[in-house]
Amino acid sequence: MIQFTKVYEEIGVQAPVWQDCRKLVDNAAKQVQVQLVEVINDLPPGTEVFADPLIIKVFFNLIDNAVRYGGKITAIRFCVKESERDHILICEDDGTGIIIEEKEIIFERGFGKNTGPGLFLSREILDTTGIIIRETGEPGIGARFEITIPKGMYR
Repeated sequence: MIQFTKVYEEIGVQAPVWQDCRKLVDNAAKQVQVQLVEVINDLPPGTEVFADPLIIKVFFNLIDNAVRYGGKITAIRFCVKESERDHILICEDDGTGIIIEEKEIIFERGFGKNTGPGLFLSREILDTTGIIIRETGEPGIGARFEITIPKGMYR
């Protein structure tokens, strides 16, 4: 609870800055004990997002959750899908996935098997600059998180 409060209080304190998504994923992957899970970073070099400096915690949390709760997971992949309106950064794995009934409540404060606030904080961190995160994977096939970055917040 103390750690949650500390991180929550830091959200939005520092001004958003341009950050290299590829480097964020690489740095987050180094902080997680991925064991035999391969982290595939298909984000183009120089891909940047305008976001709260705490965004590294979002990538850490996605990787950490996949390793902890993905079951027989072997890979986590990051890529981006571009459109004229916005960009969608995708984090997907080949684990057990998330059941339909939990796709939205996983982002609620207090939900979780370990510390609970990880995805709640992730959503809050991204929301400071209008970035949206949602889970769109298929149960039994893998989790898939889509991070929708509005036009002008991605380059």
